[in-house]
Amino acid sequence: MVTSRWTAAPAQAATSPRRRGPVLERAILDATLEQLSTVGWNGLTMEGVAAGAQTGKAAVYRRWPSKEDLVVDALQAGLPVLDSAADHGGVREDLLALCRRLRQAMFSRSGLALSAVIHECDTIAAERFHSVITEGVVEPGVELIKEVVRRGIDRGEVRPDAANATVCDVIPAMMMYRSKMCGSEWEDGELVDLIDQVMVPLLTSRPE
Repeated sequence: MVTSRWTAAPAQAATSPRRRGPVLERAILDATLEQLSTVGWNGLTMEGVAAGAQTGKAAVYRRWPSKEDLVVDALQAGLPVLDSAADHGGVREDLLALCRRLRQAMFSRSGLALSAVIHECDTIAAERFHSVITEGVVEPGVELIKEVVRRGIDRGEVRPDAANATVCDVIPAMMMYRSKMCGSEWEDGELVDLIDQVMVPLLTSRPE
């Protein structure tokens, strides 16, 4: 199950005119992710976020002077926590379970929000989100893959030199490429093919 760093405010709080402090900020960040995942980066406006959070525009600008500032905080608060990889007893099963978890994160509201930022931002704006994306998504995902590969090495399933950056980048690179360029939603059969036809041979075959 993918968890996020915070939980959306209860429905009754979202309609209360007396919200303030962390409760109001959580509602604003929640509304920001909702807008990003539905209308995208280009369609997101501070006015739309205020309306979604059922607050005044001034309350948003008082905390976040720009759209970029707001989106950085929303992504940092809402991105899923990728902190450990379950041990299912074998590298194939571990990688398949991890791929399903990454798929869930990719197509969650926060994942779709992140996708909008990556695909729609111009170069200048995208630079502001580089550390958020790298530290919040890319590095934790790759570390989980390395964790699975190292367990496979310890079991004797995986060749000893396989826990390197190139090998561990294959899954996220493939998932992002197929999702963006081919519109793939990564059905279970596609994930099985990725593991059985690409990763298992890559991890067990020794280079000449």
